[in-house]
Amino acid sequence: MNSYQLRVQQRSATSSRACRKSAVRVLATAAPATTSNPAPPPHPLDGFKEHSGLKYLPEAARTRALDKKANKFEKVKVEKCGSRAWTDVFELSHLLKEGNTKWEDMNLDDIDIRMKWAGLFHRGKRTPGKFMMRLKVPNGELDAKQLRFLASAIRPYGADGCADITTRANIQLRGVTLPDADSIIKGLWEVGLTSFQSGMDSVRNLTGNPIAGVDPHELIDTRPLLRDMESMLFNDGKGREEFANLPRKLNICISSTRDDFPHTHINDVGFEAVRRPDGEVVFNVVVGGYFSIKRNIMSIPLGCSVTQSQLLPFTEALLRVFRDHGPRGDRQQTRLMWLVEAVGVDKFRELLAEYMGGAELAPPVHVHHEQPWERRDILGVHPQKQAGLNWVGACVPSGRMHAADFDEIAAVAEKYGDGTVRITCEENVIFVNVPDEKLPAMLAEPLFQRFKVNPGLLLRGLVACTGNQFCGFGLAETKARAVKVVEALEEQLELPRAVRIHFTGCPNSCGQAQVGDIGLMGAPAKLDGKAVEGYKIFLGGKIGENPELAKEFAQGIPALESVLVPKLKEILINEFGAKEKVVAA
Repeated sequence: MNSYQLRVQQRSATSSRACRKSAVRVLATAAPATTSNPAPPPHPLDGFKEHSGLKYLPEAARTRALDKKANKFEKVKVEKCGSRAWTDVFELSHLLKEGNTKWEDMNLDDIDIRMKWAGLFHRGKRTPGKFMMRLKVPNGELDAKQLRFLASAIRPYGADGCADITTRANIQLRGVTLPDADSIIKGLWEVGLTSFQSGMDSVRNLTGNPIAGVDPHELIDTRPLLRDMESMLFNDGKGREEFANLPRKLNICISSTRDDFPHTHINDVGFEAVRRPDGEVVFNVVVGGYFSIKRNIMSIPLGCSVTQSQLLPFTEALLRVFRDHGPRGDRQQTRLMWLVEAVGVDKFRELLAEYMGGAELAPPVHVHHEQPWERRDILGVHPQKQAGLNWVGACVPSGRMHAADFDEIAAVAEKYGDGTVRITCEENVIFVNVPDEKLPAMLAEPLFQRFKVNPGLLLRGLVACTGNQFCGFGLAETKARAVKVVEALEEQLELPRAVRIHFTGCPNSCGQAQVGDIGLMGAPAKLDGKAVEGYKIFLGGKIGENPELAKEFAQGIPALESVLVPKLKEILINEFGAKEKVVAA
């Protein structure tokens, strides 16, 4: 029996329930010792401190994690901290390659839950034995070496190997097998990337301005800020155990322009750059935005601003406050907003200052603008703030990519730009630092026949989550269908402006249906009395300044193109001023 199998057997012999009861009993009955040389009191972690997720939690948080009302994931974390996946993944990968361990020997909690702390998501319902590997790409910036490594990581899987750009300007690799995971993880580290802490109860990919550093309207370059935050939060990609047991995930972003490219209004924590009267750029803080099956809410002002030097200490303190004070009961009520609402904005802000060592948090900075700001479309060719240079935004239909795409993007970035690209929350790619004189030859490259620089007015705003092709939560297919539907609509309609259509496979809304002009969410439907794939339709999402969430407009719409295209056509004509194209005789 190998060491992994032995650990699984030992955990089975001593149930986590017994450990939890023991810990609660110690918490409830421990009393001050009265002897002159007292022995230390029993500790709640005795018997399982080596691997428990309770290690960094104060007693009140341990009590919540151990409570009988705690959710399943808390019980899994009590039994064994998700951080153990950072070593288990290498051991399991080796054992599977050597043939010493079989799938049936493994702990399902390790495979289906804890591996997510290493960035590996088992897709057992759709593709048994294969994983989605989620990375961390702060500010969405990738260089040619990294792009080529990503190509090499998925190429061996043939048709099963592909990748998606996500709505957090991140990359998800598909088709990955556990025997290959160790070499892929080490390869990621070698090129400056990681997959650790990209899943489960941790901080998701850090997002910023996709044209940071070249944007004529930015107040600050978000890239170094987010790189430093990434390094601090995740121990330079190797994982930071202290933050491996948050009550729930956190989305964090920094916005540097009035465009609000990273959508601060739907992030748990959003830092909005503003300029004070003295000229210093600081960050107003908003908190609490998120989407879920049961609740969709925009962020609210926290009533403070932080300086650039306070940005990292503030973020670190916020994670500790959330870890120590956040609810751990109903999984649908454990996001950051629930803690903010439970203690109140003022008390939450006081806790942050306390955890920052008594730091003084300045009030928010109010800036008056004479004119409204129309959010920019960054696809196409645009002059940078550096004279003679341009960024070129290309549309990646529904964000789906293959190994050859990564290689080709790397080659184009090196030949015409500075060897780097940015991926966006709209699932597209931006090439930067392209000299004026190189533009004609660049735009003639075959890559831009697939990834168009000037796509149609619907395709340019298309966003789609994974859908039920790979995701077990997906109630409807998204990516391929989304492209077909949009192409059909563009063939039939003339539009006065771009319309952003977001497809998401389920109410978790990874495709962010609530921010689209039109949002489609996987849902039950019937056709001729029979249950079929379908969608709910939402209308009216706004992004940038003065954002709004879309509202439900219709439900139970069958996902068949013969039904969906006419329905969306009707909406585009009635709500967005589209007109039927005149067909030549």
